Amino acid sequence: MAEKSTPAMSPSETPYTDVLDRVDGPRRAEADELVAMMQDITGEKPVVWAGCIIGFGHRHYRYESGHEGDMPVAAFATGARQHTVYLDGGFEDRYPELMRDLGKYRAGTACLYITRLANIDRDVLRALVIAASGEEGKLA
Repeated sequence: MAEKSTPAMSPSETPYTDVLDRVDGPRRAEADELVAMMQDITGEKPVVWAGCIIGFGHRHYRYESGHEGDMPVAAFATGARQHTVYLDGGFEDRYPELMRDLGKYRAGTACLYITRLANIDRDVLRALVIAASGEEGKLA
């Protein structure tokens, strides 16, 4: 019988600073800011998921199709050209006021792509992460 493999989207023991150290320049300081914001929102310590995603907290999901897995409550990844903030699917439709006021971004199904934090309203980003992560109690 074959051993069960670890899912690609799973937490690891890799120090999150190892992931941040792959980024330099102003985007590194922005990544530090995202760590502080998401840690404040969730009350959880940063954990590396899938080798490059810095996640906070943990939740299990199961779709009607039967597919299930684990994911962080709030998460982001920082690359050479942009930050990717992971949100739940359909966030643009569910939070149109926040998206309107956010600033300059691109969006995918469950990803918010931000080139520079200077191009967005950080308070709106915080409210969006709170809403999408289910941490509405932290809005005050």
